[in-house]
Amino acid sequence: MSAYLMICAVLHLGVDINLAGGHGPCTDLQPLDLLSEVAEAPRMEIDGIRMVQEHGVRGLRFSKDTKAVSFSASLIFKVCHYFPAEFSIVITLKLNSITLKKNEYILTLIEEDLNNMLLGLRISPDKLHLEFAQGGLPNSHRERVTFQDIYLADHQWHTLVLAVSANFVSLTVDCSSPIDTYLDIPFPEYLGTARSRFYIGNRRRRKGLFSGLLRQLVLLPGSDATQRICPSPTPRLAALSIPKILMELPLRPSDNDILKYPYETEVKVMVGNHPPCTETEVSRLWFDVFNKGFFICNGKNWISILKTKKRLDYVEDYQNLITNSETLDVEIFEIPNVGLFAATANKKPQPGSMIFKWLKGKFEPYQNITTYEAQAWKHFSIGPQVFLVVANFEKNERNQEYSVVYKWSRRKLLFVLYQRLATHSARDWEAFQINGETFLAVANHREGDNHNINSIIYKWNPESRLFERNQTIPTSGAYDWEFFTVGPYSFLVVANTFNGTSTRIYSRIYIQLGGVFRLFQSIPTYGATDWEMFRVEGRVFLAVANSQSYQTGSANGVNSFNINSTIYELNITAQMFVKFQDILTYSAVDWEFFTVGDDSFLVVANSYDGSKFFLNSVIYRWQGYENFVPVHHLPTYGCTDWEQFNTEEGSYLIYSSAKERISKVLRLKIY
Repeated sequence: MSAYLMICAVLHLGVDINLAGGHGPCTDLQPLDLLSEVAEAPRMEIDGIRMVQEHGVRGLRFSKDTKAVSFSASLIFKVCHYFPAEFSIVITLKLNSITLKKNEYILTLIEEDLNNMLLGLRISPDKLHLEFAQGGLPNSHRERVTFQDIYLADHQWHTLVLAVSANFVSLTVDCSSPIDTYLDIPFPEYLGTARSRFYIGNRRRRKGLFSGLLRQLVLLPGSDATQRICPSPTPRLAALSIPKILMELPLRPSDNDILKYPYETEVKVMVGNHPPCTETEVSRLWFDVFNKGFFICNGKNWISILKTKKRLDYVEDYQNLITNSETLDVEIFEIPNVGLFAATANKKPQPGSMIFKWLKGKFEPYQNITTYEAQAWKHFSIGPQVFLVVANFEKNERNQEYSVVYKWSRRKLLFVLYQRLATHSARDWEAFQINGETFLAVANHREGDNHNINSIIYKWNPESRLFERNQTIPTSGAYDWEFFTVGPYSFLVVANTFNGTSTRIYSRIYIQLGGVFRLFQSIPTYGATDWEMFRVEGRVFLAVANSQSYQTGSANGVNSFNINSTIYELNITAQMFVKFQDILTYSAVDWEFFTVGDDSFLVVANSYDGSKFFLNSVIYRWQGYENFVPVHHLPTYGCTDWEQFNTEEGSYLIYSSAKERISKVLRLKIY
């Protein structure tokens, strides 16, 4: 326990103490609202501060003519003249990338006589800095801790919690996972505040004046405020203490109100014909008297603000899709000006695999294509051209082993053979683009009995108009590729299933550097069959479907099909994916992520529990602090794939069955 906390603990016991030459006990462990000290001060002290409402939320803005906004630290530290050694600062702000300068101070604590900065909180376009003095002497060295890659200047509200305890500092943004860093020199136990002042939005001078909006600025001695405000239904506006002046209603003052502050708002309401929505009209309201709608301009489109949020109620059977044979994968895609399609990867070469088209609210057979135990389809486009590529697992009648790229013929309104690519028991294709160039990655599962073979990345050659080999990557029983991007970086992750003796092997994440995919991270998996990348509230996740824990010669009696599948989260600071949540699955083959309104969901394809194929596949909903929790159990038979899609009629899920000729379309009932 720090000296500060010890003093406060003694205070609660009613013990009279004296510390450091006559200084009395410290303040209680209550939130200290720094912004209220200036927001509710006499007008002469806040000349140049204006209240602004953006996106329905109020904040304070400092004009260029603002005098140094400050108040004496003695208003906060009334008895004890020491800054707490353990504390949190909670800030709610809104920044604009155009106006934000290299260095802007949100808060400083300055010793008046010596003009010595004791503590400062500074922001720049992609960094947040905490500065503090080691002691109270004028020439004392100032320490600084920096949080990098903090991109907050997106014209959105954000709530930050900066927590300091001994040698550790953590930053939490919008109730997401904290970013931790270590101090070489701990925050001082006794940082004197006598004859010092808090400056809000500045450093005692106009240079570096804060250009954004401030809604909340709270100092909480002695603990991490994150636990008090998170989780929150509105994490960007999570509140510990908001100045009453920012919470008052009505939005505009009545004639009898006498404000202590100038007031401005971006809310303007128009009634009648549809006006244009441009950048200059952001936050303008429009009331459509004909359709009785109320809309707000986001700079591009009018968004309804009266529409009820969509919520998933339940899932119901909608269509039994009769397929040519057992189905291992479904690919849903749309061809512009043509319609919505579903390509089923069917097991038997005769009559092959089927492409269905959505007609009058149902999928109807459209085109049949000969395949050889097709494992997966992948749809992609190159400019206006539309393609489908199939992963063939078996050889054809001529003992040839290849997968095939098909191109959509606008004349025939059919897919026609375009290019054959040599593959080895192909399980999956992934199509992606990097810097305008198109790539295809095939998951080669095995060659004969050898599972440790190369999978291939192909690159589109615009001159030959063909896919050509670009890179080989060693894989072990590869089952799936997943491409995704994080900022400017491109990643490929492979699901390795079996190395010839065990399914307990590493799957691997690759990052493209210098035009080549290089190993980024290895993750232990158990017969991995699928990776699903998704984002929730700005956080990046990877979910792996583990199908079986098996090793040659082992017989420990454990059901090897009932194992955890795992969700990993990208830790920016550590630059790696870390385990986030384990979910018990039954020979999982696929994950599918989808959203309904503001809710995020994951559905898993459970295929086999060691004795039966009739199993419940499960929909999990994101519950914030509770992670993903099961909300719907769906009876399936040998389920191998889930896809979600939307039409004008509604929202749907479709799953494929590897045990019967029926795949099912389910309708999401939304209220």
